[in-house]
Amino acid sequence: MDTLLEQILKCVEFGKINKQSPFPPDMKGQDGADELTKKALDEGIDPKMILDEALIPAMGIVGKKFSKNEIFVPQMLMSAKAMGTSMNYLKPYFVSGQVKQKGIFVVGTVAGDLHDIGKNLVAMMVEGGGWEVINLGVDVSTEKFAEMIEKHPGCIIGLSALLTTTMTNMGKTVQELKEKYSDTQILIGGAPVTQEYCEQIGANFYSPDPQGAVDYLNKLAS
Repeated sequence: MDTLLEQILKCVEFGKINKQSPFPPDMKGQDGADELTKKALDEGIDPKMILDEALIPAMGIVGKKFSKNEIFVPQMLMSAKAMGTSMNYLKPYFVSGQVKQKGIFVVGTVAGDLHDIGKNLVAMMVEGGGWEVINLGVDVSTEKFAEMIEKHPGCIIGLSALLTTTMTNMGKTVQELKEKYSDTQILIGGAPVTQEYCEQIGANFYSPDPQGAVDYLNKLAS
């Protein structure tokens, strides 16, 4: 059992999606996250164990490597795709309630901004950390975030902006959400965003990389 979980962990860490995937070259022709996750479930391994002992640790390793510039966005995207392949098998168990998730994370790029790679990386990392993620996409209005808070009380909000011009909209969104939902935790990030700006607009947390967001969310869940 441990060997199978270790294999899944390795596939996610190094971005081995399935047997057909040529990446990474040194794992060519081997089973990937797809085949191994199916095999683990077929052999009766608890889906929660797959999440807790393979996917979450793997994405933790990936996040730390990314933070240290040991890997870059392309490798991280491959790991996230491998993780997503495994999660496709596990999602029915989340829906049935057999596997409990840590909470709901609603993420989107703020109004006027159409950039989504950084935001998608955060979404994938957070999902790999055991959270339900609602990815609202780009150019998301304050009203849409408010609608999600109403629909999912206790959810945590993540805002992304990649342009200095749209940072203003980020500030407005934080202000309006905090006025109406003062207890809601709001995380912000993006290339021009800083800790100073986070404090200035009244957001709860800023991270320069996805792993920081995951670590903060896990503290909230503990």
